[in-house]
Amino acid sequence: MELKYHGTPTNLYWKGSPRAVAFDEAGIREKLAKTELPCFVVQDFRGRIGLSNEGELTTEGKGLALLAMASPLSAAQLGDPSFREDYKLKYAYKTGAMANGIASEALVIAIGKAGLLGSFGAAGLVPGRVLQAIEKIQSELPHQAYAFNLIHSPNEEALEAGAVKLFLEKDVRVVEASAFLALTEHIVHYRAAGLSRGADGAVQIKNKVIAKISRKEVAAHFMQPAPERFLKLLLEKGKISPEQAELAAKVPMADDITVEADSGGHTDNRPLVALLPSIIRQRDELQQQYQFSQKIRIGAAGGISTPASALAAFMMGAAYVVTGSVNQSCVEAGTSEHVRQLLASVDSTDVMMAPASDMFEMGVELQVLKRGTLFGPRAKKLYEYYLRYKSIDEIPAEERLKMEKQIFQKPLETVWQECIDFFQKRDPSQIERAEGNPYRKMALIFRWYLGLSSNWANAGTAGRAQDYQIWCGPAMGAFNDWVKGTYLEPYQNRQAADVAEQIMNGAAYLYRVQSLGMQGVGFPLALEQYVPVRETAAAALVERPV
Repeated sequence: MELKYHGTPTNLYWKGSPRAVAFDEAGIREKLAKTELPCFVVQDFRGRIGLSNEGELTTEGKGLALLAMASPLSAAQLGDPSFREDYKLKYAYKTGAMANGIASEALVIAIGKAGLLGSFGAAGLVPGRVLQAIEKIQSELPHQAYAFNLIHSPNEEALEAGAVKLFLEKDVRVVEASAFLALTEHIVHYRAAGLSRGADGAVQIKNKVIAKISRKEVAAHFMQPAPERFLKLLLEKGKISPEQAELAAKVPMADDITVEADSGGHTDNRPLVALLPSIIRQRDELQQQYQFSQKIRIGAAGGISTPASALAAFMMGAAYVVTGSVNQSCVEAGTSEHVRQLLASVDSTDVMMAPASDMFEMGVELQVLKRGTLFGPRAKKLYEYYLRYKSIDEIPAEERLKMEKQIFQKPLETVWQECIDFFQKRDPSQIERAEGNPYRKMALIFRWYLGLSSNWANAGTAGRAQDYQIWCGPAMGAFNDWVKGTYLEPYQNRQAADVAEQIMNGAAYLYRVQSLGMQGVGFPLALEQYVPVRETAAAALVERPV
């Protein structure tokens, strides 16, 4: 193996110990991987090209010719330094809040102990279950950062209000706001209730909001101060003080905005290369208008699962990166072994769009796995029925019988009774709105299947494997391609903190390779790729001191 060079040599020379220069593949890879140190590409007197992390440079013609060099840039330097500082993180890296507890306590705790930011998947869970998660995570991460998902629930407003009440009572300092179409009284309450004035007169923000968006019109809501109408309403209800209402006009609704591209779950399938620069430009325009003391940071999610995708996001200006689908295949995820095994075998094309349970009537879709499950086609069939008929009674008897046998596996009357029992505990208004409204009743019956299918997948429910709803984006396939043939190929070896470590260190490695490549250094294919190395796995799992 030998390196090639097609650039224009510098006028500098390298001086140092000959033993500090590597000419073999293993030695060169080691030099490239030490991204916290500089990297010098030199040519010896026999014409061999090698790499070193040591030595001095001189203009005198004494020493080896310097062909190229790369400055230190470690994984810890990627992204916005203020993101790492504000949340006290090792890397500008976050794990997303996969709903129904898939982003589990174990996952958030493992990520937090590794010095990263994890978000618990509170969406779809009853308040008692969320409370249990809060107490567990707070006991395990007394000083580390963590977040909880606050999902917009237009059809179940009581859930959104209850979540905010719980987060305020339990002093949850960071929420990841997702699926919002517009601001609500509840997200404004959470934000404003954490505002105070410091000794220097500056606004102190205790309750941080990370908003996940995929549209400019939604991003605009979070890039501006809270609407006055909500602040007045909260004042009238005594939920915030006059000072908090005043301070809310001086800060944006979000500290950070995650640009969600082609992701698993709720997604608009937007291309990150088009969406991220657009949202960054929008942020800059509104920052110019409002002159906030702290500029909103813009992160990237959707499609992030490899060193190359993470590096691409950082190079486009992302302050931080967020992973999702890949974490669902990790051992800490709150899902079943069947799902983990299935996810470890999929390709990027093994995904499809299907109706979302929480916004079924609105026609909102989410991205799910289509390989190994029939959930996607069956969910789409239910939505076709919803568009075609105005009640269960209008569905032809033959079609209804087929639906009961293949999809619900029980009579629809039984399903409806289960819906009544469920919503009486969760949100009784749902049943009240369906009384005398057969169209609404049909929607709730169909949502029974859409809602439970995710629970079946998480629990590994026997006899329901063909109905598993598994949220997944094409990033999962990209990750599988990257780790093929490495210790991370078996899903049993995938730990969320280790995956994060490999992605971030790999991104720094690829940045160095690209930097030297643009200076004319040609690497063999084996060195152009970052291969996950088991020896570095332990470092990701060591708890960071705080």
